[in-house]
Amino acid sequence: MSEALKVAIIDDEADMRDSISQWLELSGFKTICFESANEAIGSLGSDFAGIVLSDIRMPGMDGMELLKRLHSVDASLPVILITGHGDVQMAVDAMRIGAYDFVEKPFDPERLADLTRHAVDARRLTLDNRALRRELSDGSVLLRKIMGNSPQIEKLREDILDLAQADAHVLITGETGTGKSLIARGIHACGSRQGKPFYALNCTALDEDELSTRLFGPAENPENRPVMASRTPCTLCLEDVHSLSDGMQSRLIAALEKMDAEGDDNIVRILSISGLSSEETQTKIRPDLYFRLAGMEVAAPTLRERGEDVLILFTRFLQLFAEDYGCDVPELTAQDAANLLQASWPGNIRQLQNLAERAVLQSRRGEAGIATLLTDEGLRAPSEQAGEKPLKEHVEAFERMLIENALRRNHGSVATVMEELALPRRTLNEKMAKYGLSRGDYV
Repeated sequence: MSEALKVAIIDDEADMRDSISQWLELSGFKTICFESANEAIGSLGSDFAGIVLSDIRMPGMDGMELLKRLHSVDASLPVILITGHGDVQMAVDAMRIGAYDFVEKPFDPERLADLTRHAVDARRLTLDNRALRRELSDGSVLLRKIMGNSPQIEKLREDILDLAQADAHVLITGETGTGKSLIARGIHACGSRQGKPFYALNCTALDEDELSTRLFGPAENPENRPVMASRTPCTLCLEDVHSLSDGMQSRLIAALEKMDAEGDDNIVRILSISGLSSEETQTKIRPDLYFRLAGMEVAAPTLRERGEDVLILFTRFLQLFAEDYGCDVPELTAQDAANLLQASWPGNIRQLQNLAERAVLQSRRGEAGIATLLTDEGLRAPSEQAGEKPLKEHVEAFERMLIENALRRNHGSVATVMEELALPRRTLNEKMAKYGLSRGDYV
């Protein structure tokens, strides 16, 4: 669950500070109080996880000066000013220079709480968007999102790093739910274009006119250039590229040829995503365009190819959803692990994630049973599948999951894990070495 944002209350009158703080905390907010703007300014830097509620008239630095100082560091920080009866014009002036809003003494506590709530929601959205932008520009963060230890996923991470260093266009193929969009963002974030614009356009979701405008223009605002007319390096991600119409394919190849002729061939790098195989995609796209877009290729592995990565991903999703819903993480049995490993997963990671959320919701109601959920998902029962994995592989995967979960719960404390799993130190060390687990990864 998201961390609660704070309300910084700044007022030189102790009674007023305490009164506002008490009311807002009764209304569900967390507060911190300061008796002067100078005291507060050191604690309210960029990315302060909250909003500011300040008196406008204070000795020393007043509310207006505080507003200017805070916005010089973070122009998006919501600042609500508390005014006296004769300060309304001053508050209006403050609104012009960026105050979120103001309340006049004596104020209605309900209005104050409502205004605070709106400001907190706006602040949360700003901070979430900033975090997302940082994440999308940080290749190491994105690579960590590609979880798993299978040879297929290790190779995928290496391929992403290799492709990121090149400028050629890339075709990314794979079944639905295999993380193709994440691969595209990883290629962008790990290379020289890190921090540069990343435009994702879905060739199926956008109608022909909108897609044409976004790619080729004309733009209503001269500053909002169409992607293919960009003058600075950027990445264009074309999702469902195989669904491009013949007309759009012709315009795209013409734009690429024009960029080549003008020496701008490295400005726009195209990462194309297709839910079809490379061979099937080739039949949908005219040859001269296909061989440009598929200058380099990478295929997202299916979940059923990735072995015990299924358990690694599933237990991680369980933890995340349990945090979101504020409940305990459901425990998996050995039979649950076997069922998960033997399922066919036509929807791949997306389907696994959906199943994890349903498992958490069922657990909240006191229900359980991965096998039942697998049946509900339309996945075949293990007994109906051919070529089942040997029992030894299931046992090892389950054992690894138990040790990894215990290390995570106990923040890498080997002594606590030994006690929880009733394992001698030597045995635990041997198993951790066998499964490539290091306590340092969980501290």
